[in-house]
Amino acid sequence: MANNDQDQFKKVLSHAKEYGYVFQSSEIYDGLQAVYDYGQNGVELKKNLREYWWQAMTQLNQDIVGLDAAIFMHPSTWKASGHVDAFNDPLIDNKDSKKRYRADVLVEDYCEKYLQKANKEVEKAAKRFGEDFDAAMYRETNPRVMGYLKQSKEPVELLAKLLEAEDLAGVKALIEELEIADPDTGSKNWTDVRQFNLMFGTKIGASADTATDLYLRPETAQGIFVNFSNVQKSGRMKIPFGIAQTGKAFRNEIVARQFIFRQREFEQMEMQYFVKPGTELEWFEVWKERRMAWHSSLGLGSENYRFHDHEKLAHYANAATDIEFDFPFGFKELEGIHSRTDFDLKAHEEHSGKKLQFFDHEENKNYVPYVIETSIGLDRMFLAIFSTSLVDETLEDGSERTVLKIPAVLAPVKAAILPLLKKDGLPEIAQDIIDDLKWSLKVQYDEKDAIGRRYRRQDANGTPYCVTIDHDTKEDNAVTVRDRDTMTQERIAIKDLKVYLEKRVAMSEWLRKI
Repeated sequence: MANNDQDQFKKVLSHAKEYGYVFQSSEIYDGLQAVYDYGQNGVELKKNLREYWWQAMTQLNQDIVGLDAAIFMHPSTWKASGHVDAFNDPLIDNKDSKKRYRADVLVEDYCEKYLQKANKEVEKAAKRFGEDFDAAMYRETNPRVMGYLKQSKEPVELLAKLLEAEDLAGVKALIEELEIADPDTGSKNWTDVRQFNLMFGTKIGASADTATDLYLRPETAQGIFVNFSNVQKSGRMKIPFGIAQTGKAFRNEIVARQFIFRQREFEQMEMQYFVKPGTELEWFEVWKERRMAWHSSLGLGSENYRFHDHEKLAHYANAATDIEFDFPFGFKELEGIHSRTDFDLKAHEEHSGKKLQFFDHEENKNYVPYVIETSIGLDRMFLAIFSTSLVDETLEDGSERTVLKIPAVLAPVKAAILPLLKKDGLPEIAQDIIDDLKWSLKVQYDEKDAIGRRYRRQDANGTPYCVTIDHDTKEDNAVTVRDRDTMTQERIAIKDLKVYLEKRVAMSEWLRKI
């Protein structure tokens, strides 16, 4: 991360706490790593974001319906889905530091250092030889650079073969052969490598003797797949159709970092779209376009998004891409779009003994549908919006302000109602306005400090509009509405205020942009 990106990330963390968006979980007990609480403003932003996704999926599409499956599921679900056997990371502990690491990451970091050494040698040579320098030729002929590149490549290739063969003893031997040390202490005293399943285990039952082992779900998708027939039959759904769901998922991430980007308890917004076999790649392209249109409607800037196609596909997929977003720490996955074929439904058919098929009346036959999945992390989307919206501006008069330019449709508070003074009947007029607006809009009363300071506070809080009641209001029954982003002010009749604000912040208005 470059210094300016690090500075921006620090500002994001600080601002999120100061303005009631995100807190460290159980902070008074020194917190819990990679677990966060959403404060009074954060919970509103999160709720609005979830609703913006939900309405776009289930309200704008007649062929998509919702579901809320339980977090607890029969343990056979996770055997069928492959999570019990394959949802693993290779872990190794250092006996001296007592710290735990991902074995593959230790090797990858080792190789990255040699790649950086090779790049530095090439940079030095480029300065020495000038414009005629051929970097590609230098990499292929300079013995030192060739040695560094060999060290950066061969261990990773060997690691991949060892992991594919499930040779964990070989992985440990590789770490010892490379003399990889604990990054913090320098100790090379390692335990054996073992596979660590990322699922959280728990139990259900009245007594320890009869309790059943369960898992907290690591994804929400399986709840959709096991309910395929229930939804299809009760809703009389015809192929193609989709099932959307939002909800908590849990993963025991070993290297959890980057604030709310990677958490152990997080929320997903997923939609599984069931299609006729043979049409899945067409629908894959359709959903790539639809999902990017949803993102674009929020106005965060097209330059902040890109598609990243998977080079190595999961065993169940025949096409996959990520929508990546430019976070303060670089482009990272925000949403996954996958063509999952019929893997999931067939796996659950096999393990449950129940048919999960669709009878196609036009073709007069049963078949297992193929699935297009769109899966976005709600917490990651929250971070994308918050980090992009937080800006420091220098104004024309040389003064500065911090402003959180959250899309108005998602802002926790849509308008702040500000009486110019705490007397002369102005607070009473403000309260009347609140009583009228509160039925459709989240508004906030603020009377403390001079009006300029209140504007700055609401700017930093992300409130898109400030409504000021002054002495003229008593004469003309109008208020001054100030726009957060442009700081322009407009005189609006009180009777027109509700329509004025709703046109600019209502979800129905913003959804039309998709």
